Amino acid sequence: MLNIFKRNQQPTTPMAPTSAPQTSAVLSGINLVKGERISLTKENPNLDDIQVGLGWDVNESRGSAYDLDASVFLLGSNGKTERSKDCVYFGNLKSADGSVCHMGDNLTGEGEGDDEVIKVALSKVSPSVKRILFTVSIYQARSRRQTFGNVSNAFIRVVDRKTGKELVRFNLTDDYKSAHSVIVAELYRHEGEWKFNAIGDGVSDEIGGLKQQYM
Repeated sequence: MLNIFKRNQQPTTPMAPTSAPQTSAVLSGINLVKGERISLTKENPNLDDIQVGLGWDVNESRGSAYDLDASVFLLGSNGKTERSKDCVYFGNLKSADGSVCHMGDNLTGEGEGDDEVIKVALSKVSPSVKRILFTVSIYQARSRRQTFGNVSNAFIRVVDRKTGKELVRFNLTDDYKSAHSVIVAELYRHEGEWKFNAIGDGVSDEIGGLKQQYM
């Protein structure tokens, strides 16, 4: 992957993912395509601690290096966050209820596998939270004239932290040449279950615009 530098900030060293190595035994989850949904807890009723990994590659290009950031919005029934800390990103690493924890901003983008990791304790999610939305944005995309058209091999995956088993993976395949952010996927409650929805929608908003929409 191309090195990705960050804006001036106190660097946060991302913790290494706690899942097992990526072997064929671990990568036994279900691969979804855009628009598909699956229940995470129907066949795993005791599922609680999960790890959501997001990854991407940036194609070689001239100009500024790409700076991609994963963000999470904990949304109520009105589609908005109840508290400012229910937007979890590099500037706020834990949700108000402590259920969602961002494991740190990836300062280099080097290496294979997950670029950024979010841990979710399903049993700790506030009852008022109906959806947990995962997004990825390019920092200062407009001023740098950067879009997701130069980003490839993007994916999101959900891993059971207890067993290390990958439960589901969604590889994004659309051409996002005009997008500054991508609404990647969501976890949502439905009739007592937690389900995963593969969204994969590109939008023109940067992180600031997403905050205005969901907060």
